[in-house]
Amino acid sequence: MAETPSSMLPLGTRAPDFTLPDAVSGRSVSLADFAGKRALLVMFLCNHCPFVKHVRSQLAALGREYGEKGAGIVAISSNDAVNYPQDGPVKMKEEAKAAGYTFPYLYDESQAVARAYHAACTPDFFLFGADRALVYRGQLDDSRPGNGVPVTGKDLRAALDAALAGKPPLPNQRPSIGCNIKWKPGKEPEYAR
Repeated sequence: MAETPSSMLPLGTRAPDFTLPDAVSGRSVSLADFAGKRALLVMFLCNHCPFVKHVRSQLAALGREYGEKGAGIVAISSNDAVNYPQDGPVKMKEEAKAAGYTFPYLYDESQAVARAYHAACTPDFFLFGADRALVYRGQLDDSRPGNGVPVTGKDLRAALDAALAGKPPLPNQRPSIGCNIKWKPGKEPEYAR
């Protein structure tokens, strides 16, 4: 299982705009739909990645808990569904229901949104404050498939708590580790090489 780290986009970066279809509802979801939220979590996921499978129940729990606390939460799959059909919209809808995701699960067919966020792996997490400046990018927690560390979401939960309270970004942010985003042939961005 190959491990790819997050690109660690600079803190303070403004949330790139997006409008993408939700694989579950079929409706378009955009950055503007989260206006007024004190925090916005953008997660890059996919269905088949063992790193995402390892944390999926924690992601579902985190989505329910922090959605109720007023955070905007959205997941995006940017994998090439031609070569990885298990990551296409039909399977995304099935996965969202099976995992219990309460947040939109958007499909980035062009991969333009992944490029804009400098997403490199699945899972990859980007947390923005009320002003949509990046306050956290990094790991969910220290757990990885096979390392025996319980999945708690402690790092991302601490970042969400700080963002919702309007506190400054947490120090010592560690990159997420996961499968590389499955770029379309010849379309891998420079930062992901």
